[in-house]
Amino acid sequence: MENNWSRRSVLAFPFAGLAAATDWDVDITQLTHGPKHHYFGYIGHVRNTPWNGNDRYMALLRVDFQDHMPLPAEAADIVLLDTRDNRIRAIDQSRGWNPQQGTMLYWNPEQPDTQLFFNDRDLKTNRVFVVLYDIAKGKRIREYKFSDTPIGNGGVAQNGRYFLGLNYGRMARLRPVTGYPGAYDWNPATPAPGDDGIFIVEIATGKKRLLVSFRQLADAIAPARPDVAGKQLFINHSLWNRSGDRIYFYARGDFGKQGAINVPFSIRPDGSHLTAHRQFIGGHPEWESGPRIIGSVGNRQVIYDVDKQELVDQIGTPDIFPFPEGDVALSHDGQWFVNGYKRGKENLYTVFRRSDRSFVHTRGLPIDDWSGDLRCDPAPCWNRANNQIAVPAIADDASRTRQTFLLRIRKK
Repeated sequence: MENNWSRRSVLAFPFAGLAAATDWDVDITQLTHGPKHHYFGYIGHVRNTPWNGNDRYMALLRVDFQDHMPLPAEAADIVLLDTRDNRIRAIDQSRGWNPQQGTMLYWNPEQPDTQLFFNDRDLKTNRVFVVLYDIAKGKRIREYKFSDTPIGNGGVAQNGRYFLGLNYGRMARLRPVTGYPGAYDWNPATPAPGDDGIFIVEIATGKKRLLVSFRQLADAIAPARPDVAGKQLFINHSLWNRSGDRIYFYARGDFGKQGAINVPFSIRPDGSHLTAHRQFIGGHPEWESGPRIIGSVGNRQVIYDVDKQELVDQIGTPDIFPFPEGDVALSHDGQWFVNGYKRGKENLYTVFRRSDRSFVHTRGLPIDDWSGDLRCDPAPCWNRANNQIAVPAIADDASRTRQTFLLRIRKK
């Protein structure tokens, strides 16, 4: 394992030429409507997107309620929205989902037009598993079930071939907003088990291996935080980079409490170069290119190099990104960046064009009083053409349902 525990300060970067956009703007329209709720769930970082490979279909969840976390038997519909006419049809159901992340919908990078991943659970055993669904065949073509370690999808490699596996039962106990209530956890009494952590599953063969265990993570954290002993650890934000050769994640314990463990790690897919990072990158990080990852430090939107273990660049200024710890996503071509953040009872967005560093601040979208495990996060997701962003918000009508809205970039 690598260690570099020296703290590094944010460098001074030049920002000449930053200006509000004059030749482009952002329109906002409501895409879906009640009486049921329609949303994608997770943030569109690491090029995750509701849109399939040709941008014709959007995969969403359709849900009957939003006033409580789902019970095991309360299924969400997996639906496809046809962008040609906005018609919606259900293709399957999931019993492995939550309001914040949905069911970890991911189009298969090797078959992005037709193949879709999502999580589910066996109601008899409460064991979570991963589904690979083919919309052309109209059926599940594979289920990835592991009776000893029932894991759900924690992120598909951006170039395909593999997905990361996480224990959503453990997360349901320790970080409910990210877990599936009632899901089976095979090690509830062990703070840092050696047979749980982050798994890698080969999509073609279904072969599973443990990439890094909680025991390894506790050992890596202990030199700086001896009090990690006895703390129940879990994983959040497991993210493949664009080239598929690095993974970033947080190891957490007692999250939200005084003295919490919240340590960022990086690792290679072969299990080498496990690195505990002393420089904390806040928010919901997003990979840029190679070893460079976007996040926040203080009031700045920064780029951190996980190999050099130092801050190497900054995006915009605090005036442009007033809350850099928000939900961020880089467009598929890397030329656009969006930051979504909460202000009062609204979510707002900054859309930033990297070529000339121009930007647009959008109007706010209502999120009402939903908070905690039921909150409506900004969660921006780019389409593959790099000109639309899907976001969730509360419909401004009597239904007050959670719906999908579109931010469209248009030329003036």
